[in-house]
Amino acid sequence: MHALGPAWKALESCTPTTIGRIATARHYDAMTEFLEQLLDEIGDDEQHALVGLLDVVAALVHDYEERRVPMPNASPADVLRFLMKEQGLRQTDLAEIFGAQSNVSEVLSGKRNINARQARALAERFGVSIEAFV
Repeated sequence: MHALGPAWKALESCTPTTIGRIATARHYDAMTEFLEQLLDEIGDDEQHALVGLLDVVAALVHDYEERRVPMPNASPADVLRFLMKEQGLRQTDLAEIFGAQSNVSEVLSGKRNINARQARALAERFGVSIEAFV
């Protein structure tokens, strides 16, 4: 434990913002920008050395959003549509979660509901709360 203090100070000297609980909009903006930088750096490499830091920053941002950012009233299909658009995904990109591309289409058109397993998988895939899909 004794060595953690200097290591933490060294880490923070390399980051564009203080790593800790977010209390202000300014800190939130800095942390989300840092999160985006980490995502750009890491990409799809789940073995990247910074994955743990990405998880910590994402958790801090999520915590702030849960406490401070109001969620708009949107249906699970609207949320899914928005997230797909934001990430440039097509229905076929989510076929594995839904079993088939046609099932994704039915969810987006309101003909089918998202089940609990799919909600969990989507929450994990998009890094959002499961409540967004139920």
